[in-house]
Amino acid sequence: MLIREATADDWPHIWPFWHRIVAAAETYTWDPDTTEDAARDLWMSPAKRVYVAQDDDGTVIGSAYLTPNYGGPAARIANAGFMVDPEQAGRGIGRALAEHMLTEAKAHGYRAMVFNAVVETNPAVQLWTSLGFTILGTVPDAFEHPQHGRVGLHIMHKTL
Repeated sequence: MLIREATADDWPHIWPFWHRIVAAAETYTWDPDTTEDAARDLWMSPAKRVYVAQDDDGTVIGSAYLTPNYGGPAARIANAGFMVDPEQAGRGIGRALAEHMLTEAKAHGYRAMVFNAVVETNPAVQLWTSLGFTILGTVPDAFEHPQHGRVGLHIMHKTL
């Protein structure tokens, strides 16, 4: 697997799994009806460093972005977003992207990474804690999950 910076030409390969994940309304707080243009603006924003994971045959199988979580004097605290093609789940792509993003964040001068809204039923919570993230707090009943009903959103942190 190769992880590299994304280009505008990667978006048509990211969009199908981005749409599938957000439309499922299980792990992201974005509107499940987000249009492709709005999704591209959210994910591929010039303010973000966007990466893709490619399979050995060049297929885009995941993507992640890195961006400041705050501005001004707190701009050295990173935020990131991750998406892995659900058809590629269980192959370690999420972990590889996460490790890459943590390395990139540190290399770009970030001191820590914060996730603002991790759905507590998201299996990625286990990944984040295994990588050293801690749950700073949970906003109870903040997310309407299609199977679990109202669940909390974790705020997670890791010093780099």
